[in-house]
Amino acid sequence: MSTSPATPRGKTTFNPTTPATSRVAGAGIVQASPHYTTTRRHSLYGVEDRVVIDPGSLIWKVGFSGEGKPRSVFHPGGVNGFPLWNLGRAADPVERAEEDRMLEIRLQTSLRFVFHDSLLTDPKARKVILVEHPLLPLYIKDIIARLLFENQVPSVSFASSHLLSLLAIGRITGLVLDCGHLESVALPIFAARPLFPQLRTTPLAGSRLTSHLRALLLMFGTYLPPPTSLSAAVNIPAANRSTRVPQDVLTDKVVEEIKTRCCFVGDTLKGADETLGRETPSEDCGSEMDAPISDAAHSESDFSHSGFDSVASSHQDSSEFSIVPSSHTRPMNKSRGESHLQALAAMYKRHSTATDLQMRVVPPPSQQTGTGRGTLIIPGWVRERAAEVLFEGGDVDEGSLAETILNALLKACHIIQLQRQVTLLFLQVPVDLRKTLASSILVTGGTAMLPGFIPRLHAELLRSIAPPLAQTRETYRHNRPAPPQYDKYASLRPLVPYFAILNNPSPPPPTSDRASANAGKAPAFSPSTLAWVGGSLAGSLKTGGVEVPREKWDENDVNRNDEDSMDVSMESPPRAKSILPDWTRGALPPGAPMANPSKSAQAA
Repeated sequence: MSTSPATPRGKTTFNPTTPATSRVAGAGIVQASPHYTTTRRHSLYGVEDRVVIDPGSLIWKVGFSGEGKPRSVFHPGGVNGFPLWNLGRAADPVERAEEDRMLEIRLQTSLRFVFHDSLLTDPKARKVILVEHPLLPLYIKDIIARLLFENQVPSVSFASSHLLSLLAIGRITGLVLDCGHLESVALPIFAARPLFPQLRTTPLAGSRLTSHLRALLLMFGTYLPPPTSLSAAVNIPAANRSTRVPQDVLTDKVVEEIKTRCCFVGDTLKGADETLGRETPSEDCGSEMDAPISDAAHSESDFSHSGFDSVASSHQDSSEFSIVPSSHTRPMNKSRGESHLQALAAMYKRHSTATDLQMRVVPPPSQQTGTGRGTLIIPGWVRERAAEVLFEGGDVDEGSLAETILNALLKACHIIQLQRQVTLLFLQVPVDLRKTLASSILVTGGTAMLPGFIPRLHAELLRSIAPPLAQTRETYRHNRPAPPQYDKYASLRPLVPYFAILNNPSPPPPTSDRASANAGKAPAFSPSTLAWVGGSLAGSLKTGGVEVPREKWDENDVNRNDEDSMDVSMESPPRAKSILPDWTRGALPPGAPMANPSKSAQAA
């Protein structure tokens, strides 16, 4: 008896099915990975897949080549998220040696965790692809390579993270902005060749956002300690228990969770520059808002929470809380920077529609006698506007993310070509790459994971390249005409119709054919894993960066040890040249002109 559903007379039932293929034992077809079904042939022991390691200062991503996502993402510094290294280094040789020794211990622990806990593989049978940051110090790469070769790794390949991110989306030309933890780096790439001389960087990155968020919570957040007893929880209203946020509550883990789960990037506020008065010096407001984590408590301790009643309101009952009772208020001497922060907070609260959130946190040790956990109230405008620090520029050393991209475009317009008399190699790059690079911007890094980050970056690019406002200040010399206003990005203004971000989730309406062909056309990979995915692709294709085999490393290490054992009476013994790739000390390409041809000809 047929069990097919009844159909109208004269029609047949069509049930589309996908044919299933069965794997036959002994046919020589094995599975490359237990997580991904593939029919790619492997060696006898199945160790052709390379180990891809993306070592960051805060987060590591590891896995095997040929896979679409890393197998393990972990904090090498522990649960609290302590970074392995930072932008500074001790000047004293003894302190520097101690720091290097502690860093070596942490790296050794992390690499042991990678091979023996995360991947469960033998390091002797796996080649390694190291996704390196362009500004990763050479001594850190030397420590990682030495630890890997001490574990008998066959070879280590060093590949640029920006180039791998571009390869992951199927491109070989573009401008890559990597927003990491310590810094944000913009690097133009043409024909799979990174243009390192045009690299631009800014320290406005994840660590600065974390410090800024901590400062805002200390100034404008509200903390409700746990009641001392169950009867107090019923009889004492929450308004009488609200206090300022203790610094012990905002641990690194809590701030990181707030940043990743609660914060997002809001749209650009029109007329914000005029409202806040941008003629105020930046150092007046930077000392409090951009203070380091260690100095956050000192800079925010002078602020009173009276007058910010809407900060403590929640979406459940806005009239239940008050920020600070009369017993907790402190006399406040308003300075120029503090009035700027008050105006900033008032403007953001007036234009913000985000709701306040409550978060259960562990109370500080001085309040452990209460019942349960404390409550941290996160203002909605802090959630929405904490990332504004990444888009505020004006400083020479700390330009905004949009200014970093524009500065890289300014430098990328130079001609890169070799002399025509060279017959072995001739590379000719177009005279102007700015249109191609402006329409092929790629944003990577963990900080770019914030919702609304990439669309806001596109809006900031257009705002930064706009003509400057007319000068309203009077000149000091009335008998002389005012000098022309400095317009830094005047030469880039014709590129406005071509700006396009490849991985923009919500691209604006296209203004040119090139922008419409590129905006939002990148595959939907997470910005934080683009570099690792590119390394996985390079490993599966048996390509990559500079590969250093173990035999070459051992030979260079022997030469280095021989030179170290030389007589100490020599003033400056020659040091062995490092075999690790270092673009900052790389040789000139073949056929490049000499720095001073006249002196070189006289010397010859």
